[in-house]
Amino acid sequence: MFQPLLEAGLRQTMYRLVRPLLSNGVSLKLQRNLIRQAYRTSVPPRSVQFTQGTLGQVPVLRTRMNNHSTGTVVYLHGGGYILGSAATHKGIAGHLAKLTGCEVIIPDYRLAPEHPYPAAPEDAEAVFRALIKEGKPAEKIAIAGDSAGGGLSLVLAMRLRDHGHPLPSSITCFSPWTDLTSQQLYSPECEPVLHASWVFKAAKMYAGEGALTNPMISPVFGDLKGLPPTLIQVGGQEILLNDATRLADAAKAAQVDATLEIYNGLWHVFQTHSAQLTRASDALVVAAKHIRRHLAE
Repeated sequence: MFQPLLEAGLRQTMYRLVRPLLSNGVSLKLQRNLIRQAYRTSVPPRSVQFTQGTLGQVPVLRTRMNNHSTGTVVYLHGGGYILGSAATHKGIAGHLAKLTGCEVIIPDYRLAPEHPYPAAPEDAEAVFRALIKEGKPAEKIAIAGDSAGGGLSLVLAMRLRDHGHPLPSSITCFSPWTDLTSQQLYSPECEPVLHASWVFKAAKMYAGEGALTNPMISPVFGDLKGLPPTLIQVGGQEILLNDATRLADAAKAAQVDATLEIYNGLWHVFQTHSAQLTRASDALVVAAKHIRRHLAE
């Protein structure tokens, strides 16, 4: 009985407090500041440790449960490519570190509009290749991300493939943003987090002079052939539902081992509430199993 009430309360909180912030009527500077405060409710487990560093000249936040890690997860944060940071995503990264036994690394990739495409994928690739240079085999590295970071995870894998570099062991996408044209957004009865107009404006800021249909900007239009096993989780109450379902269809058509999970009644990147919501915690457990299952022994 308690969990449905909690879900309803969190949904209203997102709708009344977070959604108004992600509006074109609020300056980007203020959005960045307020979203940073909003993410304070996404709390990591007390048992994980955080250290700051750099990889490939990109600032990163490294998260681990203990001194022995079974592998590495590169976690690419969301925020429409225009806000968010490693610090805002400490909660979800910390829970993944605890559940997987891996070190989770969150790159602070450059944000638009100050640094439009291709800054973000360049930074993501630099971090991955730096890990390889450190001596970590690619089959012991997984990629994960939420929202824009979910789309960026796919772009990173395609860049690595196209540049002839080894691929990660798996990809995990939470509410991935895969089509920046906004032409096939879903229309839920209730969307507690995102405005379609804000999403499209963020897309234009990120793409700059680039075409929104560029597969390295909107990966749903890309060639997904040869990508590693991919888990896609999405809420039933979000405008990016079609981004996730179309991604799953495209991946399967390319013979990628892809799994789609739709969590009815939940919202955009609901996994950030894993410390409170049982269904969010359960989703992260599934994601952790996916990551562990595909890491090389």
